[in-house]
Amino acid sequence: MQEQPSANEQAEDQQQEKSRGFTSSGGFKIAMLIILILILLIPVVMIAALIDERSYRAAEAEDSIMEAWGSQLAVYGPVIRIPVIEREEIRTKTEKEGEKIEIVLHEKTLWITPKEVKIQADLSAQKKWRGIFSVALFSGELALTGSFTFERVDGELKHNQTPYPEQAEIILGLAGQKGVRRIITADWNGSELFFKPGSRDFSFASGINASSPFSTSGINTFDIRLAVQGGKSLRVLPIGETTEARVLSDWPSPSYQGGFLPAAHTLSENGFDAAWEISYLSRSIPLFWLNGAKGGYDIKMDLQREVFGVDFFKPLDHYALNERAIKYAILFLVIPVLTLFFLEIFSRKSIHPAQYLLSGLANVIFYLLLLSISEHLSFSLAYLLAAGALTIMMALYARALVETWARSAYMALVMALLYLILYLTLNAEDWALLIGSLVAFVICGAVMFLTRKLDWNSLNIKGKS
Repeated sequence: MQEQPSANEQAEDQQQEKSRGFTSSGGFKIAMLIILILILLIPVVMIAALIDERSYRAAEAEDSIMEAWGSQLAVYGPVIRIPVIEREEIRTKTEKEGEKIEIVLHEKTLWITPKEVKIQADLSAQKKWRGIFSVALFSGELALTGSFTFERVDGELKHNQTPYPEQAEIILGLAGQKGVRRIITADWNGSELFFKPGSRDFSFASGINASSPFSTSGINTFDIRLAVQGGKSLRVLPIGETTEARVLSDWPSPSYQGGFLPAAHTLSENGFDAAWEISYLSRSIPLFWLNGAKGGYDIKMDLQREVFGVDFFKPLDHYALNERAIKYAILFLVIPVLTLFFLEIFSRKSIHPAQYLLSGLANVIFYLLLLSISEHLSFSLAYLLAAGALTIMMALYARALVETWARSAYMALVMALLYLILYLTLNAEDWALLIGSLVAFVICGAVMFLTRKLDWNSLNIKGKS
C-alpha cells in the first residue's frame, strides 16, 4: 500500500503551492520587473558619469592643442591712446602767507575709437587631432582698415586738460599673443608702424601697440594686416563709429554668436561668408572716454557683452549626442521589458526574473557601445552598429525564451522602431519634446489596447521556464 503523506508534509506541500502561486502571479511579476528596472538605473547613471568624464578629457585635449597653437582669436580695436595732463589748482589760506595756490598735475589717458573701421578675416580651417580627440583650428589673414579723427573729442576736453597727440599710440587688443604670427602690413598716415607686444592698459593683458603721432586737424588713416591663427572661435569688438566686418572661411559649419548676428551670410560645402555692419548707436561703448576722470566710463564692464563673431562648430559632437541619448534610457529599459512581459503572457512561457535582468543589462550596454564606437567612427555609423547589434541580440534571446520565430520577430520590430525613434529625436533637437510626448502617448495607448481584455486579478503565468 502507498504510504499516505503526514499532516506536516501536506501542510508543507500546500504552503509551497501557495508560494508558487504567488510568485507566478502577474502582480508579483510586475513588482519584480519594476524593482529590476530601478536597479538597472544604477549602471545607467554610471555610464552617464563616464560620458561626462570622456567629454571632460576631450575638453582637456582641446585645451592642450589650443595652448600650443593659440587661443580663441578675439580682436578688440584698434583704438588710439593719447596722454592727457590735467592741471588742478588747490587754493589754501594761511594767516601768515595769505592765499596760496598749488598746482597739481594729474596724468590721464584719452581713448579714441575709429570713425570707421573695416575688418576682414580670410581663414583656412582644419581639424587637429591628439589621440582620438580633435579641435577646429584656423589660420589666415586679418585686415583692419579705417580712420580716426579728433572732431568728436574737440570741445569736450576741459580747459585744464591738455592732450599730447604727438605721443599717441595705436592699440590692438587680443585674446592671446600667440594669435599673431607676423605683421604683413602696418601703415599709419602713409608711414610704417612698428608694433610691440602689450596692450598698454587697454583692459586686456594681451595685444600689440605702436607709436602713431596723431593729427588733431585732419583724418588719420590706418591699414593693418596680420597673419593670425587660433581655434574654435573668432570674436570681434564693434568699436568704431561704423564697424563693418566680414569673415570668410572654408569651414562648412559656422555658428554665429555674440551680441550681433550677420546682416548677410552664405553657406555651402566649400565654407561660409558672413558680413556685419554695426553702428555705434547699436551698442553702449562710447566714441571716446577719459580714464581717471570722475564719473568716467568703465570700459572693462561692457566690452565682453558687445563682442560678436563665429564659432567653428563641430556639427556632430558625439559626446553631446551620447549625453542626450542616455536621457532616454528609461524607455530602453521599460519597453523591452514590457515587450518580454507580453510575450510571456501570450506564449504562456514562464520567463525568470534573471532573464529579464539580462535583457535589461543588454539594453544598458547599448549606451556603452555607442559611446566607445562613436569615439572612433562617425556618430551615425556608431549608432547603426550599436543599435543593429542590440536588436539582433534581443531578437535571438526572445527566440530562445518563447521558442518561436514569429513572436521573437515582435521583439526585433519593437527594438528597431525604438532605436529609429531615438535617432530621429537626437537629430531633431527642436522637435525632441514633441517626438517624446507622441512616443509616450503611443506606447501608453498600445499597452492599453493589448491589455484591454486581460484579467489582471486571475493572471497566473505558468509553463516551462
